[in-house]
Amino acid sequence: MKYYDKIGFWKDDVEIRPGVYKSEVIEKYYSGDVLENRLRWDSTEHQSDDLNVNNKISIIADPYLNENLGSIKYATFMGVKWKVKVLDIKYPRVIFDLGGVYNGVDA
Repeated sequence: MKYYDKIGFWKDDVEIRPGVYKSEVIEKYYSGDVLENRLRWDSTEHQSDDLNVNNKISIIADPYLNENLGSIKYATFMGVKWKVKVLDIKYPRVIFDLGGVYNGVDA
């Protein structure tokens, strides 16, 4: 399966009102391959279980990606922003392991 979607990079924290900050994210489109496409529901204390993916996405790195590997926040897949859990760097490719839904909050 082919991949073409956005990857979000943290740029800076911006003050949206006095004392309240929000992460500014830059999104860039990348293409590549979906190596694995699996869903998993994790039991939680909440009413419904958490949905996680165990997807692996392989993309060819460009200079921007190479310079901002530590700033990657999420990868969009099938219309949902997913947390990037692991980066496997195998130049010229970078393989992303995706996890739970990215809600804009860093744990």
